[in-house]
Amino acid sequence: MNVDYIIVGIGIAGISFCEQLKANGKTFVVFDNASQQSSVVAGGLYNPVVLKRFTSVWKSEEQLDLALPLYAKIENELNIKLDYKVPVYRRFNSLEEQNDWFSASDKPLLSKYLSTNILKNNNDSIAAPFGFGEVLNTGRIDVRTMIEAYKTDLLEKRILFQEPFEYNFLKTESNVVEYKDTRAKHIVFAEGYGVLKNPYFKNSPLVPAKGELLTIHAPNLKIDFVLKAGVFLIPLNDDLYIVGATYEWKDLSQEISIKAKTELLSKLKKLIKCDFEVVNQVAGIRPTVKDRRPLVGQHERHKNMYVLNGLGTRGVMIGPYVAKQLYNFIEYNISLDGEIDIRRFEN
Repeated sequence: MNVDYIIVGIGIAGISFCEQLKANGKTFVVFDNASQQSSVVAGGLYNPVVLKRFTSVWKSEEQLDLALPLYAKIENELNIKLDYKVPVYRRFNSLEEQNDWFSASDKPLLSKYLSTNILKNNNDSIAAPFGFGEVLNTGRIDVRTMIEAYKTDLLEKRILFQEPFEYNFLKTESNVVEYKDTRAKHIVFAEGYGVLKNPYFKNSPLVPAKGELLTIHAPNLKIDFVLKAGVFLIPLNDDLYIVGATYEWKDLSQEISIKAKTELLSKLKKLIKCDFEVVNQVAGIRPTVKDRRPLVGQHERHKNMYVLNGLGTRGVMIGPYVAKQLYNFIEYNISLDGEIDIRRFEN
């Protein structure tokens, strides 16, 4: 089999790059063994504001301009619902935070996203005496549905191989890579934290961080917005809500933990006052980077080998942006944004 690209990994990063290839008429195959769960357990929020500090997310406008049309395209092609428009409410903890919010809303990068109306809390099930600030132009991408549907489509087209990638079978030459019976011009590794087992990129400055989410059933809560206050509370259907997320740097197993459940429940009980039941808990390992920028670029010796990784906690926003950056770098020799280029760590 001869193709333009081999892609390893089909989470948010891999799907974003596949979409670049499809849009430009490139042929590809994908290898994925479903071992990396960071995309599947993602909350899927797209929110252009860092709500802890009331600052703008890095390149948020450029990211959203690429991401939202891409998800709309996937929705249309696969006949699925992915993009749920839902506001994000930030609970204020004091009058001082209200004042900080107003100050932030005057900044050029934030004025279109931060509402200047303080919302009063009229829900007896929520503890919010100082009310909320509303973030505009936000929503949630159903990442699990997207990945499952995308994989099904690739399987039907016979271009997804659900098996571990065996690096010892990979051969590289100056203008081609060969893997078993597949020859390609380029190979892109979008493996998440699994890249640390990749002999070609094992020294990537990736910092794996385990995250866990709960799903609760709370019939009396009745909110139709995302609530941020120590934890995120994300509404689903049928009185179900996602509660997240934790950060764990030592225990990097993909098993759920009592520790994370206890932490999330402790924060949740300070936020809501109604009865609820925990109905699910999931865990996954996020590929994070110490400077909070993705890892994108070319192998230092094998010039047709690339990495697309380190999306962190905002993968649904940043994935399409970095995928386009990498595609333009490979095909048109357009320089990568220096803040995402993996070579920034060479020294």
